[in-house]
Amino acid sequence: MTLETLSENRSFGGTQGVYRHRSQATGTDMTFAVFMPELVANERVPVLWYLSGLTCTHENAMTKAAAQQWCAEAGIAMVFPDTSPRGDDVADDEAYDLGKGAGFYVDATQDPWAPHYRMWRYVVHELPELVGDAFAIDREAMGITGHSMGGHGALTIAMTHPERYKSVSAFAPIANPTESDWGRKQLTAYLGDDRAAWRAHDATILMAEKGFPREVLIDQGSADQFLDKLKPEALAQAMMARRQPGQFRMQQGYDHSYFFVQSFMADHVMWHAERLL
Repeated sequence: MTLETLSENRSFGGTQGVYRHRSQATGTDMTFAVFMPELVANERVPVLWYLSGLTCTHENAMTKAAAQQWCAEAGIAMVFPDTSPRGDDVADDEAYDLGKGAGFYVDATQDPWAPHYRMWRYVVHELPELVGDAFAIDREAMGITGHSMGGHGALTIAMTHPERYKSVSAFAPIANPTESDWGRKQLTAYLGDDRAAWRAHDATILMAEKGFPREVLIDQGSADQFLDKLKPEALAQAMMARRQPGQFRMQQGYDHSYFFVQSFMADHVMWHAERLL
């Protein structure tokens, strides 16, 4: 698979790159970013996947999350995928929370979304293979995190594939999408009306049914303007009922913005590094 380099910049001793390739999963060109720390010869490094939220591309977290410094210090790579397929032939919607920028990390089965909106397959299978072949990462030492819609993706992917991800965390995840306006609309559009098909993409349901075999870390701002859509209390209750190891931290006064993500990025990177190195 041909990988096109769009840019590479020196950052905290490592390299922040942006790349493009033709995706078999989505049938489109896809752009993603990778931060690689300064490498020791012949050494592969752990990798942390960062999934972004609604309206975002690969660029938002790359430039706003302030992750590179902490990844460089910990000696781990970070990958920033896009949130949806792109292109003139890709279905879209006028609303900000459906279509381009709102792939919701599912494989769509309904028209007009099914031909290209296969973000689960892309993030879980295709992109890790590509990154593993092109960069010096250790595919046996992968963690996953994300913000908002990306937190939803990180939690559901990790709980579905605990053998693949050694660590998982989330910033203000969409925690109970089957019961939220950020979820019912998108899951209906992408997967259809059968709510049974939605269950595999609801972190609260997965937490109640299977949990994660290792600790989880979740941060949520108490002043988040989208609490009614995120429904953090549902996930917190499921964690308590299951006695899930980990932490659910309500951070006083923080909202949903990247200022919140920046404030706790060091905690998350170092938390993952402890479990991946």
